[in-house]
Amino acid sequence: MPRIVNCIKLGHEAEGLDLPPYPGDIGIKIWNSISKMAWEEWKNIQTRLVNENRLNLADERARQYLLRQMERFLFENDNIEASGYIPPEKK
Repeated sequence: MPRIVNCIKLGHEAEGLDLPPYPGDIGIKIWNSISKMAWEEWKNIQTRLVNENRLNLADERARQYLLRQMERFLFENDNIEASGYIPPEKK
């Protein structure tokens, strides 16, 4: 039986993550209050942020930038998207 969380991002109960997706306290916070669906949405945005901004993940500043964007997206309900990203047209 899947673990259910009250997802703060989606605003309703949904299937939770199997394990904390991030180290430390922030990983536990995500595990306790973010659903798999919201986490997958974040991962897609994160990929676009890395690609569109050509972030070097070996750079501490790039990792801190992504962490802040993740917190804003998941917990502050900010609309985060890569600058210049145009979603593909739906058929």
